[in-house]
Amino acid sequence: MQQWIALTSRIAPIAAEVAPNTPEDEFAVVDEEDRVKGAAPRSQVHANNLLHRAVHALIFNPAGELFLQLRSRSKDRHPLTWDSSAAGHVNAGEEYDQSAARELREELGIDIPLIRTAKLPASERTGYEFICLYAGSYDGELQLNPSEIEAGRFFPPTIVDGWTKARPKEFAPGFVECWKIWREKNP
Repeated sequence: MQQWIALTSRIAPIAAEVAPNTPEDEFAVVDEEDRVKGAAPRSQVHANNLLHRAVHALIFNPAGELFLQLRSRSKDRHPLTWDSSAAGHVNAGEEYDQSAARELREELGIDIPLIRTAKLPASERTGYEFICLYAGSYDGELQLNPSEIEAGRFFPPTIVDGWTKARPKEFAPGFVECWKIWREKNP
């Protein structure tokens, strides 16, 4: 496992250009039962710990390895941590399934069928997000979005297991929660 983790330090980052003054996303704001009660700008949702929605997609190659992304250094939350293959918030007016498909296109440049595998309750550990977890498989080139992803690589699940236990701070907290649920269902 140590060799795999050491390899991650040698992954070359993607050259990224960050667009200044991009418009702020509006997120669906929900109640304790995950019912939409309105919308708010990203900054307000995060500053006030408002309950909201997110999606995480785990993409596996034919060898059963999981693609992990290293979040961009320009991210406002958890920059330069490893995360799900694709992940993001549910925008106002969007449903979970739409968001999952959008995130795959935006972050990885792919459009594949996904299976919804779990739903995590909102908590401090998930960043006050209700998370729908999806899984899919892909055998092709990924087109990584440099404004979202610093680098990426496929890893065997057993390596991810040991790595998340040994060095959890190297991962976005939402991914750690999603991976626990995934492995409970897929040992």
